Amino acid sequence: MEINLLVLNVGNSRIACGTFVAGELKGVSRHRIEDRSAWQSAIVEAWTSFEGRDAAVVAATVNPLVTEGLEHVVDLAIGRAVLWVGKDVDLPIRVLTEKPAETGVDRVLNVAAAHEQIESACVVVDAGSAVTVDFCNDGGDFIGGAILPGATMMLDALHANTALLPEVKLAVPEGAFGKNTEQAMLHGVYYGIRGAVKELVENYATDLGRWPDVIATGGDAKLLFEGWELIHAVAPDLTLYGVALAYTEHHLKHDE
Repeated sequence: MEINLLVLNVGNSRIACGTFVAGELKGVSRHRIEDRSAWQSAIVEAWTSFEGRDAAVVAATVNPLVTEGLEHVVDLAIGRAVLWVGKDVDLPIRVLTEKPAETGVDRVLNVAAAHEQIESACVVVDAGSAVTVDFCNDGGDFIGGAILPGATMMLDALHANTALLPEVKLAVPEGAFGKNTEQAMLHGVYYGIRGAVKELVENYATDLGRWPDVIATGGDAKLLFEGWELIHAVAPDLTLYGVALAYTEHHLKHDE
C-alpha cells in the first residue's frame, strides 16, 4: 500500500515534522514547542509535498499539554484531524513492562523502528531532554529500559543548584582531563552519560547472552555518540519512522 503521511513527533522541548511520500521520508523540520507560528508554517509547507495525494496526519507525543494546541494548529493549517499513536493508531509492537500504558510512546516507537531494520534484539538510546536506554528482544517486544537526565538538564542543574558553577552549553570536552571548571563539568556530563549507556548495554547483553546492536537517536545523539564503537548507528529520525510504521501496521491489521 502507498503510504503518504505527515508525521509529527511532540517531545518535551521540540516538535519534529516529517513527510512520507509513497512510504519514503522526504523532509524533516524541527521547531521549539513555544514557537507555535513555526509549527503552522512547517505543516503548511510539508503538506504541499503531497501534490494532491491523499495523506493522513499521524502524531506521537510525550507532552500531553501540547496535544490540543497541535490539533488546533493542524486544523487551521490544512483542515485535517490528527491521529494519535496509542489512541487512534495501535502501537506496532507488544509492550511487556509492568504498566504498558505508562511507558512513553516515543520509547516504544524508537524500538519498533530499530527492530524493523535490525530484525533481532537491539537497544535504542534516545538522547534528548532525558536520555532513555531501551531494549527489545528478538521478537521485537519492548522489554523495558532506563531513564536518566539529559545532558542539558544535568548542566543546568549543576549551575542552578550550586553557588559557583557556571552556565555551560553541551559540547565535546577537550583532552583527558577537565582543566577548568567548564571543561570539568563537560567531562562529567559527557562521559557520565556514555558511561551509564555502556553499563546498561552490558547489563542487557548479559541478560540476552550476546551483544545487541545499539542505535542512537535524539537531538544530542550525534554530539554524544557519533564515532563511538559501542553505537551501531545514529538515526536522528528514528521516532518519525516509528510513527509511520505504527500507522502502516495498524492499517494492515485492520484492513482499512
